[in-house]
Amino acid sequence: MPKRIADKAIKFYKAGNYESAIDEFTRILETEGDNAEVYNNMGLCYANLGNDEKAEDYFLKAQSLNPKLPQVYINLADIYYKQKDFDSGIQLLAQGSYEMPQNMVMRHYLARFYMEDARLDMAIDELETILEHQPNNYDAYYDLGRVHFELGNYESAISAFEKVLEFKTDNEWIYYYLAEAYEANDNIDKAISNYIKATSINFNFPFPFKKLGILFMARGDFESSIEYFEDYLKKDLAQEEKNNIEKLVANLKLKVNRG
Repeated sequence: MPKRIADKAIKFYKAGNYESAIDEFTRILETEGDNAEVYNNMGLCYANLGNDEKAEDYFLKAQSLNPKLPQVYINLADIYYKQKDFDSGIQLLAQGSYEMPQNMVMRHYLARFYMEDARLDMAIDELETILEHQPNNYDAYYDLGRVHFELGNYESAISAFEKVLEFKTDNEWIYYYLAEAYEANDNIDKAISNYIKATSINFNFPFPFKKLGILFMARGDFESSIEYFEDYLKKDLAQEEKNNIEKLVANLKLKVNRG
């Protein structure tokens, strides 16, 4: 591949000048013949231009020339994911995992396609395979927790989310999902504790405030419930939701005053 032309094509691509990049990549193909990496790059250009049909064609050409080029599978999978064509994505990524069984990124993409397509048991198989090879992959533990939660395996979900917290402690969503799993497993004290941790990480994160308002209300601790509902009302809420919560708070305040 002529280095000067290739460098020029990559420079155009990085600058977002995709049409000029395509022209340069086309020149390479005209002089050098078929090249999987060039086809992959052209596919990326067309994908960035919003022409998914042409992007798919070029990615498939690249795949046929070199079925062991992992980025081609990932790039094409992104198109199928955007189109919600999960069957095509699963077939593609299953083939990629067959061609490159040690590529855990490919397996993780496949697991997420299984999740989107509600093939949760198959997603678990892929995620557990990833964790056998990468026991510190907290993204895989996170997805495993979500899958187990969807299946109603709350103890397994808790275990997976707790594992994530060994590596990442500054994400409000992890504490929120862990709290949901504890709540579903009837461990309300731990649910409340983790919802509170979520609020401490991000005060603008609305969902745990509503959950805390509901849980304290269920316990009869109306003053704490009012406090969390009022914090929830400070968030950017839909008007209907805001109206409903304001009515609920007003009723709780009446109960406290009558108390």
